[in-house]
Amino acid sequence: MSPSLTAAVDLGGTKISGALLDADGTVLTLLQRPTPAHAPAEAVLHSVAEVLEQLAADPLWAHVSSLGIASAGPVDIARGTVSPVNIPSWRDFPLVERLTAHAAVAQPAAGLPTVLVGDGVAMAAGEHWRGAARGFADALCLVVSTGVGAGLVLDGAVRPGPTGNAGHLGHISVDLDGEPCPCGSRGCLEGIASGTAIARRALRDGWRPPGDDASAAAVAASARVGDPIALASFDRAAQALAAGIAATATLVEIGVAVVGGGVAQAGEVLFAPLRLHLNTYAALPFARGFQVRPALLGAEAGLVGAAALAQGAQAQQATQAPAVSSMQASAYEPR
Repeated sequence: MSPSLTAAVDLGGTKISGALLDADGTVLTLLQRPTPAHAPAEAVLHSVAEVLEQLAADPLWAHVSSLGIASAGPVDIARGTVSPVNIPSWRDFPLVERLTAHAAVAQPAAGLPTVLVGDGVAMAAGEHWRGAARGFADALCLVVSTGVGAGLVLDGAVRPGPTGNAGHLGHISVDLDGEPCPCGSRGCLEGIASGTAIARRALRDGWRPPGDDASAAAVAASARVGDPIALASFDRAAQALAAGIAATATLVEIGVAVVGGGVAQAGEVLFAPLRLHLNTYAALPFARGFQVRPALLGAEAGLVGAAALAQGAQAQQATQAPAVSSMQASAYEPR
């Protein structure tokens, strides 16, 4: 095992994950807890801090040399702030500053180079480094879960953009007359294709969940046994995803679209209609020649990607060419 380790936290609308990883991206320690998404800002911060505090109690923490934080977005990597759509109490919340100053975290994290990145960008970095996008120069990687996030790999490097939100596919409009979105727009991809949207639409159309489980996973289970309402809800989500992926492929020409997150666990219930709808939306010849793959890293993708970006930023700081802020993630190129 390399003596230099990286700590990573992945904060989403459903869960908060923390890990210690070695230089090859192998997860050595993994923690997870639910996100109190509708709690006051300080309560959410406390939950994130507790995950880091538990990591810091691990004997391996003595070898940690950098910290990567992936958060649902939008994020602002230059300012270290986050405004997750699914965490209403956090708007322009100074996560890096508050977290590294938290009483439970400040001492063990003192002096650690810290990188903030959007969860979609982190997933893209992870899948490009160790997952389904490995070997591709140009890729779109999507997280389809409570929300929909995405990240872009272009010319062999992850491109987060100036604020860290490049590729934030969940909030492009795929239905011009669609429902208003909490982000302020309407007809957003996230409002149609997220797990929350899939379950909500199925319930609205008369689906009856087994027991008290009204999740997207339960809708997928019903779809597998032929429930027409469940199948229709996933088909609508797949159509929206196809429109967004095809638009991206038309704009930047990708070699692969990698789809991960909890909704992707539905397997062919999602991927079969997705491929079908891509035949309609990816119409131009140059936009059709990409592969669609399920993500390989599962729930660890954001952690692996946050670690990759933290390691990359640390290496750039060491060489000072170019200088990188302790809160910024530049383009990441795999070793």
